[in-house]
Amino acid sequence: MLHIEFVTDLGAQVTVDVEGPDKLLEVQRQYGRLGWTSGTVPGGGYQFPLDNEPDFDWALIGARKWTNPDGEEMVIHKGLAYRRRELEAVDSRKMKLPAAVKYSRGARATDPEHVREKADGEFEYVTLAIFRGGRRQDRYAVPGSPRAAAPAASQPARPAPARPQPAPRAAPELEEGTPF
Repeated sequence: MLHIEFVTDLGAQVTVDVEGPDKLLEVQRQYGRLGWTSGTVPGGGYQFPLDNEPDFDWALIGARKWTNPDGEEMVIHKGLAYRRRELEAVDSRKMKLPAAVKYSRGARATDPEHVREKADGEFEYVTLAIFRGGRRQDRYAVPGSPRAAAPAASQPARPAPARPQPAPRAAPELEEGTPF
């Protein structure tokens, strides 16, 4: 039997028993939908394959997607909003990076130094997750999503980096029983 430690949305620490490794992600999804988290966000944010971004199951890390009233795609994690940013590929003598999608927010004075990243000028930010390169992992997709159910050969090509913004919503859609 496995044990996983969660921190509830109110800060309580809870240990949950998991029958085996095959049930681990199911349990993380179940408690993550409540806003509970397990572990801490690594410096530089979680790293996932770019092909997982469109249907990534944010409940795995205790987060949820939200579109703000201005139509921006965001993710709420531990009460903080992370903005979706598309990063172009970089190909220079010093660095070569493929295109990416990053969810980040401006750094606060209370953020530890090791999670802060420098941007142009004096601006600093904190990254929750970055989707870049790699091979798609269906286990990270929202259960029942069309891409997760399709065999790899018949999956649609990755969408172009620029996407039309959805219509603004006044508030996030909530699942019944969710404390958000």
